[in-house]
Amino acid sequence: MNVPLLDLKPQLAQLRPQIMEAVTRVVDSTGYILGREVNELEEKIAAYCGAAHGIGVSSGTDALLVSLMSLDIGPGDLVLTTPYTFFATMGTVLRVGAQPVFVDVEPDSLNMDPDRMAEALAADRKNGARIKAVIPVHLYGQCADMGRIGRLAEEYGVPVIEDAAQAIGAEYPCTDSGTVTWKRAGSMGLSGCFSFFPSKNLGGIGDGGMVTTSAAEFAGIVRSNRNHGAEPKYYHSRVGGNFRLDPIQAAVLTVKLDHLESWHAARRRNADLYRQLFREAGLAGDPVTLPQAVYAGVAGAELHNHHIYNQFVILVSRRDELRQFLQDNAVGCEIYYPLCLHQQECLKDETFRQQHFPVAERAAATSLALPIYPELTGDQLAFVVETIQRFYRTR
Repeated sequence: MNVPLLDLKPQLAQLRPQIMEAVTRVVDSTGYILGREVNELEEKIAAYCGAAHGIGVSSGTDALLVSLMSLDIGPGDLVLTTPYTFFATMGTVLRVGAQPVFVDVEPDSLNMDPDRMAEALAADRKNGARIKAVIPVHLYGQCADMGRIGRLAEEYGVPVIEDAAQAIGAEYPCTDSGTVTWKRAGSMGLSGCFSFFPSKNLGGIGDGGMVTTSAAEFAGIVRSNRNHGAEPKYYHSRVGGNFRLDPIQAAVLTVKLDHLESWHAARRRNADLYRQLFREAGLAGDPVTLPQAVYAGVAGAELHNHHIYNQFVILVSRRDELRQFLQDNAVGCEIYYPLCLHQQECLKDETFRQQHFPVAERAAATSLALPIYPELTGDQLAFVVETIQRFYRTR
């Protein structure tokens, strides 16, 4: 049996007529820059996320970059974020000339630890208050603790940029006076930054991204900055860049958006079956630590996207050996991420590599992503677990 990490062909087969019609419509229109298709997707994504505005951009990376630019963050400024995420979270900070400040992640969610965030903000206030933004990452499809993060950000007067690249539709249980209100990623900070890379739950046929916000003035600045800061055309009040979303991508994503909720649900069902199979195989806990759905116990969670499982990431002993064994036995897997950001070679300041974030570093050394896409069969999931069981029993 062959179980790829991701197979987009079943999704394409299901939606091929609608996708081809949408692409043909854009080609025949000869309107290839922004336009109706982009406007429609922006409105639908904003409504889906619970935000007032959506601004289509060229990638999830550029969503982060244009958000930082629109806050005028630059040289001399600091941005607080996590060391355990995709490079773009840090790379965009460096691109605008600012410097990252890292705080460790929580052991259960692997998202930003609000306790460590509080310590960093308090220390920064004593040293001149140079932190100008906080970027929590909703890793693998599960929201960071936005209640605590939001309260801390408000206390210190620091805007929150949600890195929701892996988390479109993921929901967080906001509690106020005992009442729980579920809010979606991209609606809880000043801006939400989404990626439509093909491997995402809502993926295009190339690169694409979106910024969501409920701040009208900020939305206007982002919209201007994505088009070289031109307002009106050929008159530039700011520098900006070319960060526009292509209408062909927007047209395809609009088709797919109607199916997103069912795909989220299928991924959660696959995650539930994985948990059952790992328990039955005697692997859960040791040697396999399963991903924790930290909001699953909240009342009503079963009715909400408490986790959308863009990735199903286990923590295991002998990770690299297991990875090779799975690949040798036709099971796709990947490491997200093998090196923490503070350990990356491009950081010239040696003080970064002298920092130590034990939870993030342990995750980087033991994490392994397994296939989780919606169209997987129960037999395929069982084969994945059986192969892992065979590895630990025979070696």
